[in-house]
Amino acid sequence: MKSLREIYRIGKGPSSSHTMGPQKAAQVYLSKHPNAKRFRVTLYGSLAATGRGHMTDVAITEVLSPTAPVEIVWEKSVFMKFHPNAMLFETEKGEPWKAYSVGGGAISEGPHPTGLFPESKDIYKLTHLLDILDWCDKNGRTLWEYVEAYEEPSIWNYLLEVWETMKEAVERGINKDGVLPGPLNLQRKASSYYIKATGYKQSLQTRGLVYAYALAVSEENASGGTVVTAPTCGSCGVLPAVLYHLASGHNFNDRKIIHALATAGLIGNIVKENASISGADVGCQGEVGTACAMASAAACQLFGGSPAQIEYAAEMGLEHHLGMTCDPICGLVQIPCIERNAFAATRALDCNLYASFSDGKHRVDFDRVVEVMKQTGHAIPSLYKETSEGGLATALDYFSYPE
Repeated sequence: MKSLREIYRIGKGPSSSHTMGPQKAAQVYLSKHPNAKRFRVTLYGSLAATGRGHMTDVAITEVLSPTAPVEIVWEKSVFMKFHPNAMLFETEKGEPWKAYSVGGGAISEGPHPTGLFPESKDIYKLTHLLDILDWCDKNGRTLWEYVEAYEEPSIWNYLLEVWETMKEAVERGINKDGVLPGPLNLQRKASSYYIKATGYKQSLQTRGLVYAYALAVSEENASGGTVVTAPTCGSCGVLPAVLYHLASGHNFNDRKIIHALATAGLIGNIVKENASISGADVGCQGEVGTACAMASAAACQLFGGSPAQIEYAAEMGLEHHLGMTCDPICGLVQIPCIERNAFAATRALDCNLYASFSDGKHRVDFDRVVEVMKQTGHAIPSLYKETSEGGLATALDYFSYPE
């Protein structure tokens, strides 16, 4: 299991799988072919099906076009076995290179690595939450201290940078109006939700503010703004909304928040290691479901939950998103993605509250839910996994992204 730096990536939206990952792959290929006269990039499967809406071609050509002309080929009916987000880079002389965008902005060479892009090393000894809870019990430590035991000391400065970036995205988003990019002409809502929420009594204000914060970050992402993958761009509004609300309303200091970020990152890392955080691979349950689990764990820790209660909160956050499809209209990270971030943020607060009333004991553990999520995701037809050809993506079929 890799460093939390792999879960929390700072970059521009709208999609970690379809924007950040392909752009990184283009940078890698360009570094090996700096004198190329032309580039041909073939996008397969989900990358091709929703690439225009996610600006995949823009992300790639921004990197390669200053060096040589770029031809983008769209093969949306061809799905590679290793992962549906596949791409092939070619030049007139160099070796072709196949890469996969596997979620959260990460890329992989798949089962037959060439060494062109050496993947980062695993640093964590334990990769299942029950094993980590056992470590915590035997050593009298918390989940964030397990992170501290394996990461470099600089991780805390990095997590502070992550937190600052999250706060900035919230504050930018709640102060902007207008229409999001793309043919849906979707109005930004964060600003109006924030204003309306402040007028309610405390019982309703909490919900309204969390909605506003989640909308703010998700709308910034949809506009190509700078966000943090948590664990992906498509789910980037959930954790910041919860942390920003709790930091503002309960005066948790930065030290408490980055410890909560460490715990949340550990939860996301476990899902990524043992299942997937890619919507194209396992549906939205891997994105928003994982984000909800991360935020649930972070909130539970902030309110003094035991490791067992934190595990229970995370388990509920993921369990109650099982089976959620990934079917964005026009391939844009807007409908239904933005609303899902808002509802998952409030659900995370509910998971924390429910777990805090318990003793942490329950029948189905988090690791089992992760396993089931992977099985469920692979059983979902590709039509409902980020191809924009099924489910809600067909609900407004009079909208289409220009070819």
